[in-house]
Amino acid sequence: MLSILLPTDFSENSRNAIDYTVQLLKDEECTFYLFNAYTPVIYNVEYVLGYPAQFGLGDAVRTTSQNNLNSIASTLNETYNNPNHKFETVARFNTLVSGVKEFVEEHKIDFVVMGTKGATGAKEVLFGSNTVHVFKEVKCPVLAVPSNFSYEAPHEILFPTDLDVEYKESSLKILKELVASNHARLNVLHVSTGYELNEKQVLNKQRLELLFKSSAFLFHQFESMEITNAINQFQIKQKINLLVMINNKHSFFENLFFKNTINQIGFTLNVPFLVIPSEL
Repeated sequence: MLSILLPTDFSENSRNAIDYTVQLLKDEECTFYLFNAYTPVIYNVEYVLGYPAQFGLGDAVRTTSQNNLNSIASTLNETYNNPNHKFETVARFNTLVSGVKEFVEEHKIDFVVMGTKGATGAKEVLFGSNTVHVFKEVKCPVLAVPSNFSYEAPHEILFPTDLDVEYKESSLKILKELVASNHARLNVLHVSTGYELNEKQVLNKQRLELLFKSSAFLFHQFESMEITNAINQFQIKQKINLLVMINNKHSFFENLFFKNTINQIGFTLNVPFLVIPSEL
């Protein structure tokens, strides 16, 4: 059984991500944790430092949060009526990133799904800061679903890689499950630096091929260019339903997201984006 954490702020954006996930995993046995991190609008230092319940300031906020979560759970059960799925609700006094990180560590969460629409009015910003910080802080796969994305099965998955990651069965478990359950084709994209693959890269490529030997697996190599341009070009040539990357501290993913401008990226992504930590 899969355990999925679904953070929500009760926006249409987060609800779209929840609906996407429930449909994506319709054939899997899952426990979905509907999670809302709340903080009272007005609080003082004593409230923060002391035990919140003794002040009672958060009671109304907590009640509203819990009621909204219960309402979502009821609607999901009525809409999808899926015996494979169970919904739990969790309302916590916390910030989003800290709350998600703590919950993932406390429970055996297989992956987190978030709705994302980026920063308002800035086309070059792909994700809001909360999503990027969750990518960085949370030690489990995180799936970001664009706000305008209507569900479609991920039949074509794009997996850009520099082949510098030692692929492990545990790290790629969720990707293998998504490929298998959707009869998807995994398009592995490597951008050449102008040199042949070194020994480590050849071994990693072979390991990747072995892990997906039972699936449709295609390897693509582009000539030297920015990874964002390569992804853009691939998306123009072929319809992609899901983008997947490994978040490795020494890979292009780290450079793409966490150098200088934390959440700016040079391409517009209009499909769900799964980020997998290299160490799981």
